[in-house]
Amino acid sequence: MIWGIFKRDMCHATRNVIAVIVSMGLVVVPALYAWFNIAASWDPYGNTKALKVAVANNDKGYKSDLIPVRVNVGETIISTLHANDQLDWQFVKSDKAIDGVKSGEYYAAIVIPKGFSADMMTLFSPDIKHAQLKYYLNEKINPIAPHITDQGATTVVNTIDKTFAKTIAQVGLDLASSILHYSQSPQMAEYMRNLNGNLTTTADTLSGASQQVTSYSQLLGSANDIVDSTGKLLASATKAGKQAQNALKQGKSGATSLTSAGANVTSSVNTALDQVSGAFGQVAAKVNKAFDAIGKDSDTAASQLATLSEQISSGESLYDTYITSLNHMRESVEQLPDSDSAKQALLEAIDREITLLEAAKGDSQKLAQQLKDASTQVTQDTAAAERSRKEILNRITSAKQSISNVRDDYATNVKPKIDALASTVSTLISQTDSMITQLSGTADDLDDVTGDVGTNVTSIRSALGAIAKKLDSSAATVKELIAKLETGGNAGDGNSDGGNGGNDASSSDSGESDELRALATANASTLSTLISAPVALHRVSVYPIANYGSAMAPFYTILSIWVGAIILCAMLKVTISDREKAHVLGLGDTLPRIAGPSGPGNASRWGLRLDHEYFGRYAIFALLALLQGTLVCLGDTYFLGVQANHALQFLAVGWLAALVFSNIVYTLTVSFGDIGKAVAVVLLVMQVAGSGGTFPIETLPKFFQMLYPFLPFPHAIDAMHAAMAGSHGNEYLLDMVYLALFLIPSLLLGLVLRKPVIRLNNWVSRNLESTKVM
Repeated sequence: MIWGIFKRDMCHATRNVIAVIVSMGLVVVPALYAWFNIAASWDPYGNTKALKVAVANNDKGYKSDLIPVRVNVGETIISTLHANDQLDWQFVKSDKAIDGVKSGEYYAAIVIPKGFSADMMTLFSPDIKHAQLKYYLNEKINPIAPHITDQGATTVVNTIDKTFAKTIAQVGLDLASSILHYSQSPQMAEYMRNLNGNLTTTADTLSGASQQVTSYSQLLGSANDIVDSTGKLLASATKAGKQAQNALKQGKSGATSLTSAGANVTSSVNTALDQVSGAFGQVAAKVNKAFDAIGKDSDTAASQLATLSEQISSGESLYDTYITSLNHMRESVEQLPDSDSAKQALLEAIDREITLLEAAKGDSQKLAQQLKDASTQVTQDTAAAERSRKEILNRITSAKQSISNVRDDYATNVKPKIDALASTVSTLISQTDSMITQLSGTADDLDDVTGDVGTNVTSIRSALGAIAKKLDSSAATVKELIAKLETGGNAGDGNSDGGNGGNDASSSDSGESDELRALATANASTLSTLISAPVALHRVSVYPIANYGSAMAPFYTILSIWVGAIILCAMLKVTISDREKAHVLGLGDTLPRIAGPSGPGNASRWGLRLDHEYFGRYAIFALLALLQGTLVCLGDTYFLGVQANHALQFLAVGWLAALVFSNIVYTLTVSFGDIGKAVAVVLLVMQVAGSGGTFPIETLPKFFQMLYPFLPFPHAIDAMHAAMAGSHGNEYLLDMVYLALFLIPSLLLGLVLRKPVIRLNNWVSRNLESTKVM
C-alpha cells in the first residue's frame, strides 16, 4: 500500500515539464537560501576597512624638565593609524568628526583632547589623571557596526598604552646609557681626581687643626704656670708683673684660637653628617632599583637588599665614634668648676646630642634589619615585598630626619656653648689681667685670683683635648672616604658608592656597574618594546575553523533544511484523495459509497490503513527532503568551499536533519492542517533564537537556555560542527542520536495521537473554509 501511494505520487510529480520544474525548484530553493547567506557572511570582519571612522587630534603636546623633549601622543596615534587598515580612518577636524557621526557619514569618531599628553605624563606626579579619548558612536546605522568600531577604538587605546610605555622605557634606557658613557669619559675621571685632591686637603686641614688645638692646650698650661708664678713675682718686681700680663695676653690669644678650632670642629661634624644623610639618599635609590628588579630577577634583588643591609650595619660604627667623642668632651666639661655658669648648659647640650645620635643609630639598625627581612621576602611574596619597599623608604626618611636633628641640635645647642666657653676663657683672662694691675700690692688676694685662673685653665685644657680627638676622628673619616672613592673608581670604572660604608661596597658597585653596562650596551629599542608589551599572546586553535563563513555554515545549512521542509508542505498535498485511494486499492476511480465522507482512514476496511496513508504520502516528502539536504551540503563543501574535515559525516548530518525536519513539519501539517504549518514556522523562529548557532547559548536569556535541549536545531548544528572540525570522543554520535530521537514524538503524533483529532481538524478546516477568506 505504501509503495503504491509513493509510485503514483512519483508519476504525478514527473507527468509534465511544469511539475518537474516545480519539483526541481523545491530542491534548489533551500540550497540557494543557505548559499546566499553563507557567501554573504564569508568574511565580514575582513572587510571592515570600508567602515569610515573619523579621528581628530587636538593634543597640544607636553614638555617638562623630566623629559626635555616635546612629547605629543596624539601625533603618535595619528602616525600609527595611517599605517592601520583595520578601518577606513578619516583624519579630520573635531567639529567635522562629530557632525559626520550625527549625519551618518562616519560610523564613529575618536577625538583626542588638548591635554591628552599632559594627562598621560601625570604618571610621574602625585596628582595622577586618567587620560581619556572621546569616542562618538552612531548606533542606529547598523547593529553590528558599533561592535566593530568598538574593537577599532580598543585597538587605538592598546596602541597608545604600548607606545607610551615604550617611549618612557626608551628614554630611561637612553638616559642610563648616557650616564654610563659619561661616567667613563675623561672629564669624569678628571672630576674624580679633583675630588680626591680636595678631600685629601680637607683631611690634612683637619689634622692640622687638631695639632693647633693641642698646642693651644699646652699654651694655656704654660699660661697657668705663668699666672701661678706671677702672684709671687708681683711682690718683688714690677717687671715680673708685666711679664705675667704678657703671658695672660698669650692666653687670651689661645682662647681666641679655641673659638676658631670650635668652628673647624663644627664644620667637620656638619660635613660628616651631610655625608651620612647623602648616603641614605643613595641607599633609597638602590632600594628602589632592587625592588624594581622583583619579578625579573628576584634573586638579584634579594642579593642587593642583603648587601645594603650589611652596608648600613657596618656604618653604625660612625655613630659610636661620634658618641664616644661627645662622652670625652662631657668628661672634660665635668672637670670645670661648679661655679662656672656655662658648665651645666654645656652638659645638657652634650647629653641631648648623645640622645639624638643614639636615636639615629637605632633608626639605622632598624633599617638594616628591614633590608635583611626584605631580602628574604622578595623571592616569596611579591605583595609583601611591595609593602616592605614602602616601610624601608619610610625608615630611610626617618633616619635622614634623625641625622638632620643631630646636625641642627649641634649647631643650635652644642656649638654656641663651646663658643660661650671660649668667650668665658677670654673674659676670665682679661679680668685676671685687670686684677693684677689693680691689686698689685695685695699678694694674698692675688694668690686667690691666680688659683681661680689656674682651675679654669685646667678645665679648658681638658675640653681642648676632647676637641683635638674629635678633629682627629673627622680627619680619619675623610681619609676613609678617600680610600672608598679610590676603590669604587677602580672596581666600577668611574662609578663609586659615594661613601656608603662597608667592606662589600666595592664588589656591590662592581656588580651594579656591570649590570648598568650590559643594559646600556643592549638594543634600547628592543628592550623598550619588551617593557611595553612583556607578554605576547600565542593563540592555539582547538578544532580550528578556516573562516567566518565556515563557522556560520552549520547554522544556515540546518536553517535552510527546515525552511525546505516548510516549503514542501506548502507546495505538496499532505492528504490523499479518495480517487487516489481507489486506484491504489484497484477499485477504479472512486471508492464505494460505504466508505463514507472523504478523509483520512476512510478506506481502512479495504486494507488501506491510516499508517499506510501517512507513510505512503510522506515517502515523496522524504525523497525531496533528502535531495534538498544532499544538494545544500554538497554545495557548501564543493561550491562554496566550506571546511569539512569529514565530508561524509557532514553529508550524513544533512540527510538525518532532512528526514527529521521534514517528518516533524509533515506530521504537524497532517495532524493540524494549516495550523500545523503555522506551528512549524513558530518552531523555526524559536530555534533561530535559541539554537546557539550564532551566539553561545550561555549568553542567551534563561528561557532559551532551558529550552535549548528540547530543540532539534542545536543538536544538528553541533553534529555538523563536529563533522567539520573534528569530534571530541563520541560527541558526533551523541548529537546524531539526540537528533534522531525527535522522530519518536513526531511519529507518535502522526500515527497514534492523530486519530482523536481528525474530527476536530476536519471541523476547524470546514469553519475556516466557510469564511471564504481562509
